[in-house]
Amino acid sequence: MDVERCASTPERFLAALTSSSPFPWHGDHTAPTSARAAFDSALRFFSTAQAPGGEACTFLLDEALEFRTFESFPGLRHVLRELLAALAASPNRFVLTTRYTARAHRLLRDATGRYEVMHKPPLAAIDVDDLLVPVLPGFSQLAPADRDDLARSIQVLAEGRSSYALALGEAMAQMGRGAEPISALAALLSPGGALDRTCRFSYELRLHRARGYGALKAILEILAAEEGLNLTEISNRLLRTPGSTKDYLSWLEDVDLVASRQKRYSFADPLLRVWVRLHCRPMPPSQEDVAQEVQQYAFARLPRTTPPAAPEPAEAPALAYAGAETEDRKGWGIIEID
Repeated sequence: MDVERCASTPERFLAALTSSSPFPWHGDHTAPTSARAAFDSALRFFSTAQAPGGEACTFLLDEALEFRTFESFPGLRHVLRELLAALAASPNRFVLTTRYTARAHRLLRDATGRYEVMHKPPLAAIDVDDLLVPVLPGFSQLAPADRDDLARSIQVLAEGRSSYALALGEAMAQMGRGAEPISALAALLSPGGALDRTCRFSYELRLHRARGYGALKAILEILAAEEGLNLTEISNRLLRTPGSTKDYLSWLEDVDLVASRQKRYSFADPLLRVWVRLHCRPMPPSQEDVAQEVQQYAFARLPRTTPPAAPEPAEAPALAYAGAETEDRKGWGIIEID
């Protein structure tokens, strides 16, 4: 069940839950008289629903932290705490997902040991290889070394994120013969590109889930210009007190926009930092702006070793591998900018 899409009022959520589920349950099936009564009925549903034959059933609650929406209704101040307690006591099984890692850890800090936190690991190069086979025509026909180079390049540029890696593969497929990941990434981050839209959605969604919208945007712009700043350096650039700046940073950490390592702050998603540098400005970026930012981003990540020479055009595969030299690219796959 996609909680993010159907968590409006407790009454409407209960109706959506019970009408879409195939599982019978034991409880009061009359219309609830209040938001509190509707939420209590939803908890009874999770506890008493049964699969055919009376066996336990399994629920996937996607974006489960959106139950917090109900805390604005009378009598529902601790919805998430009550939900976790009810699910832990239920004979049924539950898989809860969320994009907010920091919030999940804080919420489950004092929860029962029945909950196990499982992080989605970043993709390894072998995972990217599997992802590209059905997406990129000709990928499976590449020489093993070329195929491995391309998978590793995409894995590094995507920071192991499956949505980014898939977008890069699809963009290369659309670009056709000779496509390589650097040019694909530039196209995707250009105004209206797929990663422009993805990053914009993530940026706005997380900021709206946090507090201090304007100040948080300013801090992200500061960190987009220079990462690894400490609290004092950020507060000086923000022209705010260290105390208020520390609050702003904690709100950004709460929605996983920034991460702190040894008291120095950086973007949690390096590619989102590139998007902020490009698109959080008065005018849309030019093609030259995008190419330059992508070049700098890739230069810092891709290995700078000299690859083997590209095959002759008559023998070239349908796709050029990540490090293939052409007239427009250096050995490590970076586009030349005049």
